[in-house]
Amino acid sequence: MNANLKYTASHEWARLEADGTVTVGITDHAQSLLGDMVYVENPEIGRKVAKGEECAVVESVKAASDVYAPISGEIVDKNEELDGSPEKINEDAFSAWLFRMKPDNASDLDSLLDAAAYQAVVDSEAH
Repeated sequence: MNANLKYTASHEWARLEADGTVTVGITDHAQSLLGDMVYVENPEIGRKVAKGEECAVVESVKAASDVYAPISGEIVDKNEELDGSPEKINEDAFSAWLFRMKPDNASDLDSLLDAAAYQAVVDSEAH
C-alpha cells in the first residue's frame, strides 16, 4: 500500500499531482487477481466522467474488468505506453497509471479510502 494514494473499494488508486490533476490506476491487488494483462482501453482525452462511471477497461488472460472514475472530472491524459505494453501494470501497478483527470472538485478525493481502509476492503474479500 502507498500512503500517498487514495483508493476505491473497486480497486482503483488516485494520486493528486502538483498541477492539480489526478492520476488514476488499478491497485496491485487488482492486477494480482486479474493475472497477466493483455489489453488496456483508456478513455478518450476530453471525455467528462462522473464518479463511479465505467471509463476504462483492463483485460487479462483471465477476464476483462471495468475501471471506474474515482471522482468526477475531465480526462486530460492517458498512458499510451500501455497500448503496446499492458504488462507494465503487472510489473508495477502503482507506477503504470492508466489516465489523468482534471477533477471537477479536488475535495472529492477526501471521500476516497486511505491505505488502511483499502487494506480492510482487501482483507474482507479474502475471507
